[in-house]
Amino acid sequence: MSLTTSVPPRPARTAAPASGRRRWLGMVVISLGVALIVVDATIVGVLLPQIIAGLGLTTSDAEWVTSVYSLVFAALLIPFGRAGDLFGRRRLFVLGVALFVLASMAAAAAGSGSALIGARALQGVGAAMILPATLSTVNAMFTGRERAAAFGVYGSMIAGMAGLGPLIGGAVGSSAGWRWAFGVNLPIGIALIAGALLLMPETRVARTRAATGVRGVLREIDWPGGLLSALGFGALVCGLIEGQAYGWWTATRPFHMGPFAWPPSALSPVPVVLGLGVVLLAALVVVERARAAAGRPVMLDLTLFRIPSFRHGNLASALINVGELGLVFVLPLFLLGVHGTDPLQISVAILPMAVGAFLCGGYAGKLARRHGPVRVVQFGMVLEVAAVIALALTLSATTTGFGLAPWMLLYGIGLGLTAAQLTNVTLTDVPHERAGQASGTQSTARQIGAALGIALIGTVFATGLGHAMTERLQGTDLPPEQRAAIAHELRQSAGTYARELHADADRAPLARAADESLAEATRSAALATAAILALGLAMSLRLRPGPPATTSPRPNGDRGRGE
Repeated sequence: MSLTTSVPPRPARTAAPASGRRRWLGMVVISLGVALIVVDATIVGVLLPQIIAGLGLTTSDAEWVTSVYSLVFAALLIPFGRAGDLFGRRRLFVLGVALFVLASMAAAAAGSGSALIGARALQGVGAAMILPATLSTVNAMFTGRERAAAFGVYGSMIAGMAGLGPLIGGAVGSSAGWRWAFGVNLPIGIALIAGALLLMPETRVARTRAATGVRGVLREIDWPGGLLSALGFGALVCGLIEGQAYGWWTATRPFHMGPFAWPPSALSPVPVVLGLGVVLLAALVVVERARAAAGRPVMLDLTLFRIPSFRHGNLASALINVGELGLVFVLPLFLLGVHGTDPLQISVAILPMAVGAFLCGGYAGKLARRHGPVRVVQFGMVLEVAAVIALALTLSATTTGFGLAPWMLLYGIGLGLTAAQLTNVTLTDVPHERAGQASGTQSTARQIGAALGIALIGTVFATGLGHAMTERLQGTDLPPEQRAAIAHELRQSAGTYARELHADADRAPLARAADESLAEATRSAALATAAILALGLAMSLRLRPGPPATTSPRPNGDRGRGE
């Protein structure tokens, strides 16, 4: 992998060629490493209601627990990819797995929401070290037909683990509790580290003269770009999540940061934070342009966005992840709040999405050879939009996981068709020598979309939940203070307070009102998801249709790092 530098990188330096059997055993280790970070990205959605109840999380806390992983992952993906190229990819893989396991132990032992959020952020750091190291190592280990087969195994592992993640989380959560879903990473991580040291070759690119020594290597990594990206998108996510708590314009409650207190009835800190995010991202663009003009390494090659297919494809990728992760965040909260569904049953309701995506991934290639990959992407997005709209129109307080399953399956089919071809479409016009950074940028766009999706759709859900419950309590005999307290508690608990209402027979009317409010909020979140996916569809319509695919997409060279 290379970033923009004044001197092109020399050819890759690898360990002595391993035997065929040893290479494929190393491929098993790599695949399990990828499985580790993919499962932990999807497992939390199913366990979230249990985590909220166990730690007493608010809705904002729950959004942070799920979004901070993707946010940190996205910000550090490209810088750590470059670090692995220079320091050694196996070394980075081992360090990443070790950090990921330590963070998992911290998550398993977390006694508060802030501790769990911090542990999830550290997991994101470890994941950002693991993913680029695995993909670049596969590029270096295999050539020719073996490389194509290895990438097939790699892609299948990502799709399969994304599907199994919710099921594994549901099974572990139902039998042993949510903490064990993180605790099981300890033996897996130890086995991965041992396997990597025994079976994975050490690979890296030969350093330029400027990249000798630790200081020289550190200069080859765009740390300012990574920092500005993390702070800028972090501020946007923070503003979206905390707007419901502190007010979108006028402050609704005090905000404390050390000795400083933001008074109520003044301008809310939320628009300030959102504005800061915009300023930081604008600074990122300025800094990246200046570094590129000076011939220094950049995290974000802005000239790539002059390529229409790359620009529109990345926007579509980000919007798809906004919809997918937002939907997976909201539906478990609905099922638990209304029906008291346990994690295993929740995973069964969401599993059809992963099954549809996994089964259609291979068939998408046949359709692409017949109709062209762009048409497959567009058709897949039409199915996604249609499925989410149908889910929103049919969902009610009586809808169970079985009622959601058909629409989740249809959504998964569309997701499988889209995801299988969108990477190829996005990178099709990118020059080969820049494919590594282009694919890394696309992976970053996906993770940013995931973080923003959880924040945005979660905010729509929480805000709609509070408003719906407030309206339903207007006609009751309860005092205004009590009505406001019940609506506030339901919103703050992300709907889990409904189970307390169901447990008290004397409050059955309030429980019914909570169920109907949860259904209304989930419908609003689904419609918001459909609108975002429709924007992604609009982006895909701007992609230039090419001829039907006659060959499989070429794997990236040693610089490749996309998911």
